[in-house]
Amino acid sequence: MNGGLRILLTGFGPFPGAPFNPTMPLVKRLTALRRPAFDDVVLSSHIFDVTYAAVDRELPELIAHHRPQALLMFGLAGRTGYLRIESRARNAVTTRFPDAGRQHARKGSIAAGADAKLFGPHSEKLLRAALATGIDARASRDAGSYLCNYLSWRAIEAVSGDNALRLAQFVHVPALAHDGTAAPGKSSITLDALVDAGEAMLLELVKLTRQAARA
Repeated sequence: MNGGLRILLTGFGPFPGAPFNPTMPLVKRLTALRRPAFDDVVLSSHIFDVTYAAVDRELPELIAHHRPQALLMFGLAGRTGYLRIESRARNAVTTRFPDAGRQHARKGSIAAGADAKLFGPHSEKLLRAALATGIDARASRDAGSYLCNYLSWRAIEAVSGDNALRLAQFVHVPALAHDGTAAPGKSSITLDALVDAGEAMLLELVKLTRQAARA
C-alpha cells in the first residue's frame, strides 16, 4: 500500500434530543493518538451533521479525498448503557422523526429489494478487542433506523465500490456527561474508557486492513 495505511474515523454532531454528542470528543482523541503501531498510518476524521443530505453528499467526498482503506464510524445510542458493535445495517429509515435539518425521510426503506447489509466477520474481532480493555461491549444486529443505520448502509455500499476502501465498521457509544465522566443513571462508561476501547479496535482494524489489502 503506497503511502501507508489510511483510516478515516467519523462521528456525528448534536441532533434533536442530544445537544451533546460524545462521538465528537471521542473521534478527536482517537485521531490524535500517537503510537508506534500508527507510525505508517494516516488517521483522518470527520464529524457529520445529523442529516441524510450530509451523509449522501459528504461520504463520497471523504472517500474520494482521503482514499481510506478502512472506515471506523461512531454514533450515539443514548438509551444504551454499553458499547454496541454493529454487525449489519438494516434496510430501514424512520419516517417519524426528522433529522437535524428538520427533514423527514420520504419512505421507510433505503433501497428496493434488499433486507440488510453485513459489515463482515471483522465485527466480531473488533468486539473482542474492545472487551479486552474491560469495557462493557456487546454485539448488535440492530443499528436502528436513523442516521447511524443510514450511514452504516452507505458505508457498506462504498466498500464494494470503485475505491480503496476494504473494511467499514460502525460502533454505537452510550451517553456521557459533558466533562467526559459517566452519564448519571445511564451508563458507567467514561470518555477515557471509550478512548481505550476505541484505540484497541483501531489497532485491530489496522491489522485486519493490512491483511485484507494483501489478500
